[in-house]
Amino acid sequence: MLMYVYSFNIIKVKFDTFVSNFIGINLDNFIYLFKFKVLKSTIDIKKIAKDTVRLEGESILQLQEFINADFAAIISAILHSKGRLIVSGIGKSANIAQKMVSTFNSTGQPAIFMHAADAIHGDLGNVQTDDIVLCISKSGSTDEIKVLVPLIKDMGNTLIAMTANQDSYLSKQASWTINTSVEKEACPNNLAPTTSTTAQLVMGDALAVCLLECRGFSDADFARYHPGGTLGKQLFMKIGELCNQDLAPVVQAESSINKIIIEISNKRLGATAVVDNNRLIGIITDGDIRRMLETQKDWSAHTAVDVMNSSPKAVDEEVLATHALKIMEQNNISQIVVLKGGMYLGIVHIHDILKEGLV
Repeated sequence: MLMYVYSFNIIKVKFDTFVSNFIGINLDNFIYLFKFKVLKSTIDIKKIAKDTVRLEGESILQLQEFINADFAAIISAILHSKGRLIVSGIGKSANIAQKMVSTFNSTGQPAIFMHAADAIHGDLGNVQTDDIVLCISKSGSTDEIKVLVPLIKDMGNTLIAMTANQDSYLSKQASWTINTSVEKEACPNNLAPTTSTTAQLVMGDALAVCLLECRGFSDADFARYHPGGTLGKQLFMKIGELCNQDLAPVVQAESSINKIIIEISNKRLGATAVVDNNRLIGIITDGDIRRMLETQKDWSAHTAVDVMNSSPKAVDEEVLATHALKIMEQNNISQIVVLKGGMYLGIVHIHDILKEGLV
């Protein structure tokens, strides 16, 4: 018997070596690929993906039926609370809870994430007297939730449930319940949390949006919580920050065409401002120069005042860069003049704004 086992192992090693040398993978991976990966065509994969999106989309739309008087009461309770919103869950629901907390905090609702398992091992001390606790659980009957809920109730905190099971222990113990029932998971075995977690996420967004609108949460409020990254730039960056005064192209009204061309070429912004005692009176772009050369045979006597556009688009340095970009797009222009206290400061090209990722 031992001889047969030994012989089989020798054969397997040799075949494994053959597959490895000629295919580039070991035998176990070869079997795995054959069994699990080559059996689905591109058409099959696309269909599976589309069915997943369709199923989850249909389930999300059905959530509208669960927005009721209880949902409005929850919003009112959170708005009038003197404490924070503690969001708790376990497993995939804990991941959704963390995302909710991030959204709440960024839109003006103080919130803290508390893992249900950690809560019953000391983290329950995070919960203060006036806090409201939102527990998320698909089944509403996991062991950790059953231990956590009575502790929260004993502390006197308001408990809100978010669950797909309206007859669950969590739902029956809560003051209000947010229904996240779905027909089925996108998983073909109806097991992996997919549609159900998407439903939780959407209901969390619905809470956050209702709260921010009820508070009159403005762009300025939002900006205070998002000072970094591209979003921070969109909300904070002013056009004056993009204006390089050392490279501000400028000519006088009486400047010659030669001087204008040299100034535009040297400063490389495709235009120059025309000023009188540093007050803006016009702008000349390289396009203006080209059109003049096409229509005028003798331009040697021309000056800036003969070529300039006397109604240039200009903004104050305190204007947001995103607003200046909108003006440029609306007027189909590539440069905008920047002023400081009514005086010429410089020119910003649209490329300078785009390089900051403000689109």
